[in-house]
Amino acid sequence: MSYHKPEAKTVQDLKDLAQKLRIHSITSTQASKSGHPTSCASLAEIMSVLFFQQLRLNIKHPRDPSSDRFILSKGHAAPILYAAWAETGLFSVDELKNLRKIDSDLEGHPTPRLNFIDVGTGSLGQGVAVGAGMAYVGKNLDKADYRTYVVVGDGESAEGSVWESLHFAGHYNLDNLCVIFDVNRLGQSEATSLQHKMDVYRDRLEAFGFNALVVDGHDIDELCKAFHCAANTKSKPTAIIAKTFKGKDFPNIENLDNWHGKPLGDQADKVIKHLQGLMVNPDVKLSPKKVGKTGLAPEVDITNVKLCTPPNYKLGDSVATRLAYGTALAKIGADNDRVIALDGDTKNSTFSDKLKNVFPERYIECFIAEQNLVGVAVGAACRRRTVAFVSTFATFFTRAFDQIRMGAISQTNVNFVGSHCGCSIGEDGPSQMGLEDIAMFRTIPGSTIFYPSDAVSTERAVELAANTKGVCFIRTSRPNTAVIYNNDEPFTIGRGKVVRQKPSDEVLLIGAGITLYECLAAADQLEKECITVRVIDPFTVKPLDVDLIVEHGKQCGGRVVVVEDHYQQGGLGEAVLSALAEHRNFVVKHLYVPTVPRSGPPAVLIDMFGISARNVVLAVNAILKK
Repeated sequence: MSYHKPEAKTVQDLKDLAQKLRIHSITSTQASKSGHPTSCASLAEIMSVLFFQQLRLNIKHPRDPSSDRFILSKGHAAPILYAAWAETGLFSVDELKNLRKIDSDLEGHPTPRLNFIDVGTGSLGQGVAVGAGMAYVGKNLDKADYRTYVVVGDGESAEGSVWESLHFAGHYNLDNLCVIFDVNRLGQSEATSLQHKMDVYRDRLEAFGFNALVVDGHDIDELCKAFHCAANTKSKPTAIIAKTFKGKDFPNIENLDNWHGKPLGDQADKVIKHLQGLMVNPDVKLSPKKVGKTGLAPEVDITNVKLCTPPNYKLGDSVATRLAYGTALAKIGADNDRVIALDGDTKNSTFSDKLKNVFPERYIECFIAEQNLVGVAVGAACRRRTVAFVSTFATFFTRAFDQIRMGAISQTNVNFVGSHCGCSIGEDGPSQMGLEDIAMFRTIPGSTIFYPSDAVSTERAVELAANTKGVCFIRTSRPNTAVIYNNDEPFTIGRGKVVRQKPSDEVLLIGAGITLYECLAAADQLEKECITVRVIDPFTVKPLDVDLIVEHGKQCGGRVVVVEDHYQQGGLGEAVLSALAEHRNFVVKHLYVPTVPRSGPPAVLIDMFGISARNVVLAVNAILKK
């Protein structure tokens, strides 16, 4: 499609609107006595053109699945984002003066408490991944016309996660994605490493498979032409590399250091007067484009996701929970065509390839780039377009903890599945062992943590996670474990199972995953010594079935032994200890992996590091002597 230059009046209106956005950014940060007006100023023309010349929006329903997406990755420039939405008429411009106030959702960095924000940003380097996830869904699942735009600060482009995401977008030819680099030269404390070396940015982005356009970020004509080019470039994403100046059009502030994150203070009135003097029409009003009538996103239903067939195992079958995860994933995928799987090149170990084998179009390979893997999933799940399951070795999620943390702030419903947990993986050694993962996911607000012990409970965990709000984590194991539940056994979040009991039980054992079986083996050994013990499988570590543990703990004389294939801090043991802290007359012995393990056979390792049946027997005997 050939480019038609905007009329002179339109160009002037967009210029005037850019100055209005600058003024709003000053007045709102003055009112809050904090914020980043100079970081907003470098973006003013970009935001003016984007919101009033490019983006197709539904102002009545900002999260309309068919409308264009916009992510401000440099979230500290939130005041100009809020100003742009106010100028669209979504809410009153007067509301901008409530920026950062305790009773206002116009927070210091954007969050989805606002109905026009899809994801929280501000922890830098994450917006491109989320945008890539949105764009991937738009192109390959929704097959809709909506486009995704991401504004990245030049400072945050030093983050490796940005380049993981750019590689992903280039690899998958996401021509519905446009990434705008606001190259304003200055970081928080000094100039960025590349400053205004626009050719270096261009060469790098071209090498990553982008249509890379260098523009004057304060020139309306150049920006309009670049966005037109982006919309009409096929088979590759576009990067608009905008040369801008921090504090643009702020006299004695523009392009100067030491103004980051500061309101203008006593300079504000003088700067506002200067900006007003640059405007032809200070009362300019423009409206964004509307969502078209064609190329709309399909209506989807991601509620009530079910296993298409129930679990189908025999009691005593030996099946790894990681394998049962793959089986369940394929089953819920057959039930609902919005179930997707993402993995980081471990699909034949996590068994997410079971979905890929039957529904290849719903599997997204993210390669060995876990930060991008998580960000893409968060983007893919936005606006309730998919039910996303992300899998890799449990320990590798630690690399993406910030993305998971921001996912919770973004109110995401992504499901994470970590396999190869604990020292029970054996010979691969400590670098591959997930020993911190429960602690990490327990800290996430609103998270649900499943720790299934057999194939039946794993399949039900997957089904439950698919329908649960917030971040879910399913911890799966590498070794085979025996099926101990009937195929029709019901499972509920926050409800554990008593898997062995007698009226004579003297100690309550709590284990999950492989340690549940160590508890059961210990129970057999103890019975030969005329000691009977009760065994609980918690099923979920968060929420923990506190009532069940208290009830059965009391029946066992308040003696509890918790065994887990995890470090001491933050895992199942500390969850139990925390739950019992408010109750009198309990004594808890906690068995855990006490130090960095080593390579070796799984059975040898779990004994060497203190979590085997032999160690459980010793702990029971010790607690009975107290």
